[in-house]
Amino acid sequence: MAENISYDPNCLPDLLPIYYKRLFPYSLYYKWLHYGGVPKTYFSHREFSFTLKDDVYLRYQSFSDQQELEKEIQKRCPYKIDIGAIFSHRPKDHKTVKAAAFQALEKELVFDIDMTDYDDVRFCCSGAEICLKCWSLMQFAIKILDRALREDFGFHHILWVYSGRRGVHCWVCDPDVRKRLQQKGRTAVAEYLNIIRGGENMTKKVNLWEGSIHPSIQKAIEIVRDGFEQYAVDKQDFLGSDAKMKKVLALISDDSVRRTVEDDFKHVKTSRERWQVLQDRVKQVTSKGEGRKCACVIEEIMLQYCYPRLDINVSKGLNHLLKSPFCVHPKTGH
Repeated sequence: MAENISYDPNCLPDLLPIYYKRLFPYSLYYKWLHYGGVPKTYFSHREFSFTLKDDVYLRYQSFSDQQELEKEIQKRCPYKIDIGAIFSHRPKDHKTVKAAAFQALEKELVFDIDMTDYDDVRFCCSGAEICLKCWSLMQFAIKILDRALREDFGFHHILWVYSGRRGVHCWVCDPDVRKRLQQKGRTAVAEYLNIIRGGENMTKKVNLWEGSIHPSIQKAIEIVRDGFEQYAVDKQDFLGSDAKMKKVLALISDDSVRRTVEDDFKHVKTSRERWQVLQDRVKQVTSKGEGRKCACVIEEIMLQYCYPRLDINVSKGLNHLLKSPFCVHPKTGH
């Protein structure tokens, strides 16, 4: 997943016209956003935005059909395309419509997951950089959210897309979602799926209570548990240094258990050994009816390191635009 070392962003003005003329899947793209053409104005009321060379930004673009869309994209050769909502009027006519009458009516429910939000729990890369080691985090996110969206909410038409640089986007396209789910409902879905709380520092962001773990979170734990050792223990070596150990120890709320585990860590060297020691010590303490604060600490650590980190503001409203599928990222060429 490393950036393409053979790609030169300076070549984009020469490459984009070829891409938009020969490769961009206009027919499939229109078929998706056309949704069967009922009503006939559906596609023409969809907002698009174009980001052109030198960051020239054009909002409220709209097109009557596939041919007009294709013609304009090939003419403009946008560096980025964003997709917005279906409006009450054609977005390109928004200046001639009273502001109160120009309203976003419907839109797919979208989710944006960015690898930079995991910088406190990945040690191979940071910022916009990604590799095969940390890409496991996106795999966890897709598995957990896709299961919840399908099983907990009954959604069916779900599209997962690589963002082109450092994350993934999810488009939930069910008719009831697009047409009936307003801001309160979208906020409720996003909040339901969002369990990582707190700022950027490595503080405790997941809090569970023994005997009252929600079934959805329990299923997320099962998904993470299946791949946690391969990802966190082996790929990230998450207990392989003093600094890494301090991050994990800070997640143990019980002072006595934390001190004991810290002492245990001194007698073993590898992440795999330390992870086993931590699990054994917590199990030993809780089996005696002690250390109630850390009854779920193993699950909390796994979720803190691997549960999806959502930008829920992207999901809440109808007015938020999201980068279009099939749009080349100008910095990576992906």
